[in-house]
Amino acid sequence: MTVYANSPTGPVDWERFLSQRAQKMKSSAIRELLKVTQQPEVISFAGGLPAPELFPVREIEEACNYLLRKEPKRALQYSTTEGHPPLREFLAATVAKYGIQHGPDNILITTGSQQALDLIGKVFIDPGTTILTAEPTYLGAIQAWRAYEAEFVTIPLDDHGMCVEQLEETIKEKKPCFIYVLPNFHNPAGTTLPEYRRKHLVKIARKYDLIIVEDDPYGALRYEDDDITPISVMAPERTLYLGTFSKTLTPGLRIGWIMGPMEIIQRLVRAKQGADLHTSTFDQMIANDIAQRGILKVHVRRLCNVYRQRRDTMLKALETHWPEDSSWTHPQGGLFLWARVPEPIDTAQLFPKAVEAKVAYVAGVHFFPYADGGHNAMRLNFSNSKPELIELGIQRLGGLLDAELEQTK
Repeated sequence: MTVYANSPTGPVDWERFLSQRAQKMKSSAIRELLKVTQQPEVISFAGGLPAPELFPVREIEEACNYLLRKEPKRALQYSTTEGHPPLREFLAATVAKYGIQHGPDNILITTGSQQALDLIGKVFIDPGTTILTAEPTYLGAIQAWRAYEAEFVTIPLDDHGMCVEQLEETIKEKKPCFIYVLPNFHNPAGTTLPEYRRKHLVKIARKYDLIIVEDDPYGALRYEDDDITPISVMAPERTLYLGTFSKTLTPGLRIGWIMGPMEIIQRLVRAKQGADLHTSTFDQMIANDIAQRGILKVHVRRLCNVYRQRRDTMLKALETHWPEDSSWTHPQGGLFLWARVPEPIDTAQLFPKAVEAKVAYVAGVHFFPYADGGHNAMRLNFSNSKPELIELGIQRLGGLLDAELEQTK
C-alpha cells in the first residue's frame, strides 16, 4: 500500500517544522569521531577522556550506600536550582586557595561545564552577537554558542596561549560581547596563559568594559611549575569562572559550576530553571561526600602522577617517531597537546588512513569556528591510554606521516 506524505498516518516531514536555529545546529565533530574510535583495537587520542581504570569506583559506591542509608529522602528529592548548599560551600573554600573570593551564593551548580557554556549563551547571546576567542578554541564552546547564532572573532594563539597583545585592535573593530579564554592547559592547544598576559587581558577588558568567561576545567591537573593567579582574582567584578568535576572525579556524574557576581548568577539561575530545574541532587551529594572526606584531594594527586607519566611518554614518542618538521606544545598539565605536521599534510584528509592503521586523533580544523585554520594540526589526548599504547599509537602516526611526505616528493 502506498503511503502519501500528506496522509495523517504517513511519514512526517519533520524538517518543515524546525526553527531556523535548529536547522543551523551541527553535530559535535568529536562526538561523531568517538563513534568511529570505539573499536577496541583502535588506539584513540581523540576524546578528552579521563582514564577509566582510575575512576574511584569503590569510593563512589561507598558514598551511594551511605547517602541511601542516611539521607535517602534528601538525596532522591528535588533540590534548589542553585545547587546542594554543602557542595557550594566546599567549592567556595576550594577556590579560595587560588585567591578567588566567592561565597556559596556566588556559585551555580550546572550539569557539567557544558551546560554552563549553554546557559551563558542563553543569557548573553542574541543572533549576531560577537564572541572573541583565541584560535584554535574549545569545540564545545563553538557548538554551544553557535546554537544561539553567535558570530566568532578570533585572535591567534601561540605556545603561551592567547596573543592578548592583539586584543585591543580586534575589540575596536569587532566590538565583542565577551572574551572567552581557557588560561590553564588549553583545550585543544595544551598551552598556559602566563600572568603578564592575564594582566593585559584584564586591562583591556576593563578599558572597553567587557566581561570575561574564564573556563578552567583542567586547572587542578598541574604537573609542573606553580599555579598562576586566576583571571577571576584579577577582575572579579567582570569574570565568570567555570569549573567541573568531570576531569578530577568522573565525567559520568555531570557536575560543573559557574562562579561570578551575584547579579549575573541570579540571571543564570533563571535560565537553568527553564532547562532542567536543577542538577541531579544525588550526583551532587555523591561528589560532595567524596570531596568533604578528603578523597578527592588524594584522587587528584594520583591522577597528576599518572597523567604526568603519560604526557612524558607522548612527548618522548613524538621526538622519536615523527618527522623532523613536526612540532608540538609542551603542556604543563591537563589532558591534551597540539601537534603540527609538515605543511603538505592535511590532518582531516589523513584521518581515514589513521583509523585504518588503528589510531585516532582530532583534526585541528574542528577547533576553528569557520574551519579556516588548523589544516596541518591535530589534538592529541594523553590521559586515556596507557604508556605502551601511547608509544605504539604515536609510532603508527609517525609512519603514516612519513608515508604521506614520501608521496608529496
